[in-house]
Amino acid sequence: MLDLVQEQGFVSVEALAQHFAVTAQTIRRDINALCGAGLLRRYHGGAGLPSSVENVHYQARRILLPEAKARIGAAIAARIPDKASVFITLGTTTEAVALALRQHHGLRVITNNLNVASAMADSPDCEVIVAGGVVRQRDRGITGEATIDFVNQFKVDYAVLGISGIEADGTLLDFDYHEVRVIQAILRNARSTLLGADHSKFGRNAMVRVASLGEIDELYTDAEPPAYVRRVMNEQGGRLVVTDASASADGSLDSDRRSGMFETEH
Repeated sequence: MLDLVQEQGFVSVEALAQHFAVTAQTIRRDINALCGAGLLRRYHGGAGLPSSVENVHYQARRILLPEAKARIGAAIAARIPDKASVFITLGTTTEAVALALRQHHGLRVITNNLNVASAMADSPDCEVIVAGGVVRQRDRGITGEATIDFVNQFKVDYAVLGISGIEADGTLLDFDYHEVRVIQAILRNARSTLLGADHSKFGRNAMVRVASLGEIDELYTDAEPPAYVRRVMNEQGGRLVVTDASASADGSLDSDRRSGMFETEH
């Protein structure tokens, strides 16, 4: 249901009932549950996406697409070598990266995400540095002017980012302008930027502009992205990694896809 609404923007109860071969009462109950989690917004006769000023509740994001985020996290972690310095930002996808990095050796991890710090604190051979600033109760993220000043002290090998939405022109979007300013500082202070975004982020609206796909070195996702994503990455010389075994655009299935990951690089 979420995929259909993401694709179409609005879907009627009747269309959803026909698509899933269930009753309209069942669809309304499911819409109510998804609206309660902040994943959809109820409209007369159907459901649509939340507005561009409403993010999904953090606890709901944690249980949304966990397998996809785990695959993205593993792929990004595999890209980062031992003894590297890494910024890890806010987000449930970046938390999946942190979990996958715990077996690395000699990492120096800098983060404004207390969930990331907690996940990596028990890693015996990694140093974790936590940014200063104001801790948000809702997701244990750290933001504010002090956080930006802290980030600007460093120049790291990799920045690992999450994002709330990616528009058709390649604009990367988020909901909180305080958080966005921290992300922008991290982008300026990293030699290589790795963005993790599951398929639900493509075409999703949010209010604040972060950057553009052209400023990202590598994009990791869980399914074949829309054509505009490949176009922007191709034009800017970026690397796209898809952690999925779905068929390619021409219907073939190459060896990398059969193993669960494929990439394009220009």
